[in-house]
Amino acid sequence: MSPAVPPPQPLDAASPAADPAVALTGVRRDYVVRAPVAGSRRRRRQVVRAVDALSLRIGHGETVGFVGANGAGKSTTIKMMTGILQPTAGALRILGHDPVPERRALARRIGVVFGQRSQLWWDLPLRESYRILGTMHRLTDRQREARLERLVDGLELGGFLSRPVRQLSLGQRMRGEVAAALLHSPELVVLDEPTIGLDMVSKEGLRRFLREDRAERGTTLFLTTHDMGDVERLCERIVVVDSGAVAYDGPLESFRQRLGAPRELIVDLEEPASELSLPGAARTLAVDAGGIRHRIAFSGDALTVPALLTAINQQVEVRDLSLREPAIEDLVRQISARNRRGGTA
Repeated sequence: MSPAVPPPQPLDAASPAADPAVALTGVRRDYVVRAPVAGSRRRRRQVVRAVDALSLRIGHGETVGFVGANGAGKSTTIKMMTGILQPTAGALRILGHDPVPERRALARRIGVVFGQRSQLWWDLPLRESYRILGTMHRLTDRQREARLERLVDGLELGGFLSRPVRQLSLGQRMRGEVAAALLHSPELVVLDEPTIGLDMVSKEGLRRFLREDRAERGTTLFLTTHDMGDVERLCERIVVVDSGAVAYDGPLESFRQRLGAPRELIVDLEEPASELSLPGAARTLAVDAGGIRHRIAFSGDALTVPALLTAINQQVEVRDLSLREPAIEDLVRQISARNRRGGTA
């Protein structure tokens, strides 16, 4: 199947519909490196393309997961979107701004979290970082404290607000970083690995707060992560990049179906059975626990769960069941592998 990649559209400043939150058109970013020459001490100049003719449009209020393997161009794209890097070619408009020359104006309207870089002051108590950031964003004391109260409650920061940032655990610091990015109520939030270092409970708490805050404010969310739980719980749309170009762009709910990836039904039987007769679109992956548990793979396009269960119930009595969807990270690897073979997703 062909990936759902929309063709690049020209930007028309006169049309409101042509003014999305994020618009990238044919964006390219090259790096010049010095590669060693075999059998010589000399190094030759070599151009490495990190982002290759990437076009992407994101509407106001959308939630987009931007995923891909390491080296696919995700972080470079974010740095160009936020004005840190100048693109080699192509055009970017972020909230109507050209990111590099209008970086200061853009910074007042976006919030950014880089998983490996901090915007907090290392030796100051966490609360003092927010006081400084509030001043930088021209918030009044009342505005800052009202917003901070919401962030402290939602992200559970109260226990360490008075502690110097250098004394915080990685998980505590990441929650503090997210609060710093949201302090000025930005229109666009860019999160690069926001749940790194968080335990499962903290991850779910952060995801829940981001969902609630976005619903209240209509914020546009652009997320890169290796934790596919973040994408599944926060995003409605997924964009997969491979070798600096868009390999897939479409609704998250149809991502698995477009690839034809099998779903897995796990059924526990009342009585053991060594084998089940299954419809043609299903097959047994494994039989465990002496015939009690059967793991069955099936095509979601060709066979529904109720139809499969009906076929099973005609043979045996089912005690319990669970449905396992294919992991998104496996599908990302599948797309990358197909692209390397010259096929399509």
